[in-house]
Amino acid sequence: QVQLVESGGGLAQTGGSLRLSCTSSGRTSGSFPMGWFRQAPGKAREFVAGMPGNSDRTYFADSVKGRFSFSRDKVKNTDYLLMDNLKPEDTAVYYCGAPLKCSGVGCYVPFSGTWGQGTRVTVAS
Repeated sequence: QVQLVESGGGLAQTGGSLRLSCTSSGRTSGSFPMGWFRQAPGKAREFVAGMPGNSDRTYFADSVKGRFSFSRDKVKNTDYLLMDNLKPEDTAVYYCGAPLKCSGVGCYVPFSGTWGQGTRVTVAS
């Protein structure tokens, strides 16, 4: 059974940085690509960043382009989301989900996919 565990959330000031980690167990990230999503209070879960398994391209939501970066350590089965220049609107619970799929309509995790428990990010103004 695949499990995803996120870590690294917390409180940051506007303009600050945080790094989130998502580690998978039970399957390597190379064959079970993970992606980052977030859900703010009262809003739907939205895609943030990730690299689907059929591409070396990294996808980002427009709202985080130029501020967030993504990296993958296949040896550690861990994906990272480095968040710079944080804004209050980045406040949300961040989830990693897999397998990540991206197409012309966007990036998503299938209904049958797996999600981590989430890690809370709060950006103070």
